[in-house]
Amino acid sequence: MIKKIIGIFLTLVFVSGLQAQFGYGFTVSTDVYHRYVNPKVPNDDTGRSAGSTILNLGIGPKIWLGSKNISFSAETQAIIGFFGLSTSEYKGLGTLAFPLIGKLNFKGLSTFDKEGKMGFSIGGGLQWNKTELFGLSDEFQSKGLKRNLFKTYVLQAGYGFGLSGFTAHGFLRYGFNKAVESSALSIGLQFDFNYPMLKKITSPESEL
Repeated sequence: MIKKIIGIFLTLVFVSGLQAQFGYGFTVSTDVYHRYVNPKVPNDDTGRSAGSTILNLGIGPKIWLGSKNISFSAETQAIIGFFGLSTSEYKGLGTLAFPLIGKLNFKGLSTFDKEGKMGFSIGGGLQWNKTELFGLSDEFQSKGLKRNLFKTYVLQAGYGFGLSGFTAHGFLRYGFNKAVESSALSIGLQFDFNYPMLKKITSPESEL
């Protein structure tokens, strides 16, 4: 599957008629809303989900390979929701997620175009999630409830604006794991910084 994706990407780059470039930097995000549903546990009727709409911050490294019209990127983040909780059955505060995602980025979101443009991205990967990050309440600890990291398979789509190494875009990410009936949903804003392209903005040799 991975070989097929890489093959499709290389074909698209070739068809575009442009020389591939490499970029590195970082990405930051803020979830406007996210909700994680823990794996189902037999004989456990407690609420499995927790969500947050306030102070959900993420940051991590990112690399790009491609042209101004299309690029492939790989990224990971640590995302903390400081006030994530279950509104139906409070058990504790905090959420945590570690997405590991590969994307195809088009037009403005490729980060390699010196002209400002709109663009979009599609991708997928894995995400590890945890709720009640800062500990369970005494009531649920006494019941033997545990909250561990759980894995979901994620798909993500984004749309926004990009200019010479910088992008600002909205995204929708959904994760699932049918085997344990867990899921993860995130809606938010993401900002990418491709360092080599950003340097060209202030470089004397740059055409900008």
